[in-house]
Amino acid sequence: MSQRQLLIDRGPGETRAVVLLDGRPERLLIERPGESQPRVGDRYAARVVQVDKLGGLAFLDLGGRDAVLRLKAERAPPVQGAMLDVEITAEAQREKAAVARSGGPADGEPRRLEGTLNLEARLQAHDKRARINRDPETRQIADEAEAEALAVVHPLPGGGSVAIEPTRALVAVDVDLGGRSGVAGETKKLARQTNMAAIGETARLLRLKGLGGLIVIDLIGHSHDGVAIMNAAKIAFAPDQPGVVIGPITRFGTLELSLPQRSRPVAEILLDPDGRPSAATLAVRMLRAVEREARADPGGRFEVRCAPEVAEAAQARAPVLADRIGGRFAVVADSALDRGRYIIGRP
Repeated sequence: MSQRQLLIDRGPGETRAVVLLDGRPERLLIERPGESQPRVGDRYAARVVQVDKLGGLAFLDLGGRDAVLRLKAERAPPVQGAMLDVEITAEAQREKAAVARSGGPADGEPRRLEGTLNLEARLQAHDKRARINRDPETRQIADEAEAEALAVVHPLPGGGSVAIEPTRALVAVDVDLGGRSGVAGETKKLARQTNMAAIGETARLLRLKGLGGLIVIDLIGHSHDGVAIMNAAKIAFAPDQPGVVIGPITRFGTLELSLPQRSRPVAEILLDPDGRPSAATLAVRMLRAVEREARADPGGRFEVRCAPEVAEAAQARAPVLADRIGGRFAVVADSALDRGRYIIGRP
């Protein structure tokens, strides 16, 4: 029986929560102070800004934030200017607004009516009986979960790999044997074992990365055991229900499924649109390193030099670190340093 563990790492300017499935990261929740994106479960009083009957959407103003409401054929569409009580069902992504569903009319101005649970409560919801681990070693586990969430190629237990790459239209998953090879006559058996392992790992990794939508898994070989693969997929993606739709294996040897896209992908939280870590992400990583140095040398004073945009992002988060280790560090902008580099030294 699978076992889940819960842990939290409270860093300077960022809190990360991790769900481990049989000792491996399955979900990564990230919360940064000051970031107030609508989350799944939030309720808003929203104003209908525009109704696109042809596109089947109503565009909403949440009060400084946008969302869309999918129109239903069996219901009359809302009128422009109407106020609705809505609940967020999918968080915003870079090029897509949050998705909401209507719970009825509302009054007043656009505003948030009810927020979701805090990060710790959202983490606990994944296993109400598990104890949340807050020990110092959780930081390394969170670091490893973050690195895995941002990686593209992932090794499979027993050999082979899966590569997971999101595009504008879908998430492509490629299953590869890698250097695995079997004796004559066992290649098909080896491919089957790798495909079955890949389905379970893909489900875990998609949850860790926060990816959903249309998923296309390019399996190894042809003439697959459709019943066995379908059953494996149903078990692997059961934690993502409701809303998972799994299609039959195509003539091209691909398994296609649709996953609900509820949360914002981890990569969008941590990276800029060009795929590089954002200034905020670099600042948080740098401040964690300063905290580590300060814990190792309780009486020492430190100066950390970094690129100007990273220094600016770090200054906004520095008070949190100062509350933990005291004001014995300084952040200095240095235009000579590359964006991803920092130097911790003595003043």
